[in-house]
Formats: sequence, C-alpha cells, structure tokens
Amino acid sequence: MDLRETLAALKSEAMSALESAGGAELDALRVKYLGKKGEITAILKQMGGLPAAERPVIGQLANEVRAELEKSIEERARELSEKALEMRLRAEAVDVTIPGSAPKIGKKHPMYSVLDQVKDVFIGMGFEILEDREVELAEYNFTRLNVEEGHPAREWSDTFYFTEDASILLRTQTSPMQIHAMETHKPPIRILAPGRVYRKDEVDATHSPMFHQIEGMAIDKGITMADLKGTLDAVVKQLYGEESVTRFRPHHFPFTEPSCEVDIQCHKCHGRGCPTCKDEGWIELLGAGMIHPKVLASCGIDPEVYSGWAFGMGLERMAMGHYKISDLRLIFENDVRFLEQF
Repeated sequence: MDLRETLAALKSEAMSALESAGGAELDALRVKYLGKKGEITAILKQMGGLPAAERPVIGQLANEVRAELEKSIEERARELSEKALEMRLRAEAVDVTIPGSAPKIGKKHPMYSVLDQVKDVFIGMGFEILEDREVELAEYNFTRLNVEEGHPAREWSDTFYFTEDASILLRTQTSPMQIHAMETHKPPIRILAPGRVYRKDEVDATHSPMFHQIEGMAIDKGITMADLKGTLDAVVKQLYGEESVTRFRPHHFPFTEPSCEVDIQCHKCHGRGCPTCKDEGWIELLGAGMIHPKVLASCGIDPEVYSGWAFGMGLERMAMGHYKISDLRLIFENDVRFLEQF
C-alpha cells in the first residue's frame, strides 16, 4: 500500500472514530493522529524514501488530511459541549409556575423589641442613650453611689467578684453609668442607660442571675419628685396602654433620697392575685428617687444648684408585662416555638 492509500485509510478510520467519540476519547484521538508521535507524523517521516517528484504531492495530501482532522475534532468538541450544556439546562430547569419556598426570616427577640420602644419614648423626651462596661469597679458600683462597706448588697453571697479584695466585679446594676455620665457630662443631663447586670439570684418566674436593667437619669435646676412621677407614669402608659395602673411606694436606696419603688398592676390577674405576681396583684417594675446630694457632690455637681432623679427598671419584667408573659424563664430558654409568637 502506497502512502496515498495509507493516508486515505487513516482519514477514513479517524473520521469513523470521531463520530462516536466522547470527551476523553476525543483527546486521545487528537494525540493518536495529530500528536508529535502521531500517525500522520509517522507517515511524513516515510517521505524520505519517495521519489522527489512525489514528495510535494504526498506532503500536500498529508497536510489536507491533517487540516480535515483538526476541523472535525473541533466540530466534535463543540457538538459535545453543546450537548452537555443542553443536558445541564434540562437537569437544572426551574419551573417558574411552581410556588416558591419563602426563606425563614428571624425576628427580633421580644425583650429587645420592648427595649427599642423604651428607647423611642425617652429619645422623644430628649434623652441620650448610653452604653458602658459590664465589668465594673466596686468604687463605681457601690462607693460612689453612697453604698458603703458592710451594706448587704456588697456581700460575696450577692455579687460576682473577680478579685479577693472585692474591688472588681460584674456590675450588679446599671447605676454606675450614672457616675460615668456625671463625670463626662455637664448639667443639664438626660441619659438612658440599658445593659446586662448580674446578681446571685435563684432562678424563678421573676428572677434570674443575669438580667437587663434600664437606668434613667435627669439632672437640671429645679427638678423635683413630681417630674420623676410624671415621667414614669407617662412612660408606663405609652408602653402598656392608657389603662395601665401604677403604684408608687416609699422605699430606701442609698443613692437616692427620697426613694420609691414603682409597681404596675399585674397584667395576668389585674390586681386579683396569681402565681405571676405571687398573689400580690402588683409586679415590682423599678426603683427610683431623687439623686442623693452626696452622689451629686462626689461627681463635682453642686447639690445646692442642681437636683435630679434616677430610676432603674428590669427590662425582662417590662417585656413580661408588655407581652403578657407569665414566666421570666421563657425569655431566656430560647424555645423557638415560644419566640415565634412575637
């Protein structure tokens, strides 16, 4: 068989193989016929034994066969690519007429929804929102607030201390933020300071060793107890409704004088008595009072010129009242079935 017949047979064989070749087979055929050690190259190496007149003819014929095979391989590769794309489109086809699945979107925790409402109320009254440290010095948590050594609140049984000398602790109240505010602001001062606080309380329907307080303070000339009562009563009615009933009871706090505790009528029993309010008909909401002159003076504010009030309320108890939640533990257990209600 001369080289013409060899090239013709090679071309026929290659074309037949290309018709059914897949992706991996296509690469193998390219190397077999067109590679440096391929069959066309092998044929060209035999041209040295041909007469000089036939060499150009065989060379041209070999190049034509090479070009046709290259073109055929490219067309087969394009055909395979198009088929693969078509199959992928069919496999990944989306029926736009089928109802979609709505993504599950989280919701704000009920406690923080109430906090946002409280913030909105006080911002509307001209108060500034402050945030501060949770690890505090006893100097700010107790001493500067007129809570002297020996006070029950400073006992190791009530407070989480970090140091043996009881100088550093997890804050038991947000009241230290009052001191920080008075040190960095000049009167008039109106601040609202929410945050986490820590006490060694046993867990029950209305208590937790970690909870949230909201501290409020106003200092200016001529501020009286009437301003405190009016502000708190207005806040409660905005949060719980105009029918809400509050009660102010005399009390004692070292950092306020006079002092009071404010209760809200139980939202579950409306004053009749139930487990939520421990059969008292009322739920303690916050403690408040006029800022003690010693506290003002320790922060460089003249108590003869300025007066002020302060309060601290439990955020969880406010959320319980707002959403009619009967047990504080539900707020922290993070049961999705419970939280999805809000």
